[in-house]
Amino acid sequence: MASEITAGQSLPWWREPTKDQWLAWIAAWLGWLLDAFDFTIFLLIMVPISKYFDVPLVDVLAVFTVTLWVRLVGATASGWLADRVGRKTPLMISILWYSICNFIAGFSPSFWFLFLFRALLGIGMGAEWPAGAALAMESWPARSRGLMSGMLQGSWGLGFLLASVVYGLFYEQIGWRGCLWIGIAPALVVVYIRKFVKEPEVWKENREKQRAQKEFKTPLFEIFRPKVLPNTLTACLWMGSGFVTYYTCFGLFATHLQKDLGFGPGAVALPNALSNLAIFISSCVWGSIADRIGRRWAMIIPALIGILITPFYLGFFTTNYTILVIAFTIQGFFVGSIYGQNPSYLNERFPTEVRATAAGFCYHQGAIWGGLCGPVLGMWAATAGGFAIPMLVTTIVALLVFVVALLLGPETRGQVMVSDIQLADMPAE
Repeated sequence: MASEITAGQSLPWWREPTKDQWLAWIAAWLGWLLDAFDFTIFLLIMVPISKYFDVPLVDVLAVFTVTLWVRLVGATASGWLADRVGRKTPLMISILWYSICNFIAGFSPSFWFLFLFRALLGIGMGAEWPAGAALAMESWPARSRGLMSGMLQGSWGLGFLLASVVYGLFYEQIGWRGCLWIGIAPALVVVYIRKFVKEPEVWKENREKQRAQKEFKTPLFEIFRPKVLPNTLTACLWMGSGFVTYYTCFGLFATHLQKDLGFGPGAVALPNALSNLAIFISSCVWGSIADRIGRRWAMIIPALIGILITPFYLGFFTTNYTILVIAFTIQGFFVGSIYGQNPSYLNERFPTEVRATAAGFCYHQGAIWGGLCGPVLGMWAATAGGFAIPMLVTTIVALLVFVVALLLGPETRGQVMVSDIQLADMPAE
């Protein structure tokens, strides 16, 4: 193994992966980018939907909440399936699922019909990440895994950017229904995955060893065994605080601009588009840094800087539109980058036999907490005179918890993923 790593180090990092490894990473990248588009387009049309169906904004925020909550169902099921039958099948199912649900939601004759299909979309949305992240990270060499993790997770920002562009340029022509109908497009990615993508070798070898030695048929229970539990709990705390930060900072900013400041589609779309472009760029930058200084500090440093930036884009010093746009774009470069190591760090923390299940569960239980941001901050905003103070307090507290959770967790930079059954020698109690 040492000779293989030394040989790999002599190559430029982009030449080290094989063609199959690149194809697998691209599949996961596309799945996550388009998943982001289908979900985040809704964040930009919550106020118009509230007006169209004549329902309180809090009710529409509840749709956003339930969509996030049911992600855990999809993630747990997809993770189990990915650990048992392979990464490709649940990835294809998830992409078809969320694409079709978003398309059907565009035909909603009533608010409750919309509620149902956006909730169902959450199952497919949750299912995509564990299968796609495991596929990409298991297939990728350890040397540049942090960088490619950042590019993978950062594609969420590109998906949000694409949603912002569609909303800003075409909303007046196609309305909120058209924004949802466009969400059928990701289904085409399934053809690519089925034809070109192969299962990671480390997973295939691990499955053969499980069949010969010991099967782990209930991987979700395995991550709560005593020797694994501290790792699981710190991962859950890290992801929970990260989700609360994201949906407070980026999920509700469009609503803040629309509801509190009265901005129209173009003015709302611009800072969201620029910030999400910054998220993708910064995820790549900090991903490269993570391969040098470690996963944890590549998230802790931008999180701490983000605390200082938060008051500027929420108008505590000025409500000048230009300054708000600049500050929110800068926040995308720092707080937006703290999610770039989610694929690498979560997948490196757990052994192959439970990797997709563990990563999927820890990641998406965070969505439960993130999903509370909409209704809780919405009710708080109603008594606080707007979203600014609720968003400021919640963002700062969540980022501090985020930093503590990372300090309590292990460092995994440079870890080589192996096919050995690592849980076999752990006690059952």
